[in-house]
Amino acid sequence: MISIIENFLTVYPSAHIGILAMRNVENLAAHPTLEACKQELESELRLRFADKEPRVLENTHPLPAYTAYYKRFDKTYHVLGQQKSIIYKNKPIPSVASLVEAMFIAELKNGLLTAGHDLDRVEGNISLNVSNGEEHYVVMRGEDQQLKKGDLYIADDRGILSAIIYGPDQRTQITPETKNALFTVYAPEGISDEDVEKHLLDICDLVQLVTPTAEVGMLEIVGG
Repeated sequence: MISIIENFLTVYPSAHIGILAMRNVENLAAHPTLEACKQELESELRLRFADKEPRVLENTHPLPAYTAYYKRFDKTYHVLGQQKSIIYKNKPIPSVASLVEAMFIAELKNGLLTAGHDLDRVEGNISLNVSNGEEHYVVMRGEDQQLKKGDLYIADDRGILSAIIYGPDQRTQITPETKNALFTVYAPEGISDEDVEKHLLDICDLVQLVTPTAEVGMLEIVGG
């Protein structure tokens, strides 16, 4: 069950979240088809933007929506920074295990902020909320992190799964043993349901390139 805490819609009435649960997945250390997808995306991004000023990329949908959100917290949108590194510095997309790599490819292609989790480590129901600035959780690098007041976050019955500014937690991170995965997409004001659905379907397609027998357990968009 997914619940929306009232404060979420009060503070961010137009924001929404995409949820994709996939079962019977494999998290391979490497996969040649994903490697080819990465190289194709790198070429596409460079072909589209390398001969243009960075501001053209910065003003390309949906990046301005995230830039505006992050600016509230004196932060910059890291996916935009990663795209710039690929386009203007010829940096490759990092090689990681296949489930995370599928998420990264879709994230860099579509510009939508995404977090991945081991679904079997998620406990109970999922809720969407806005931080009061007092919540804590252990982030991926293993450190305790206090949320910024006003940041959107997703939690289960045990604790926080991810927040926009500080990213996913350590407790439910995807591992080589992950067999069921959960992907969540944060969509602040300015990003449509259609944008989110397309992005989730792209992740699904990439995961199924690696594991054709993987099944979609849930694909849902909730919020404003």
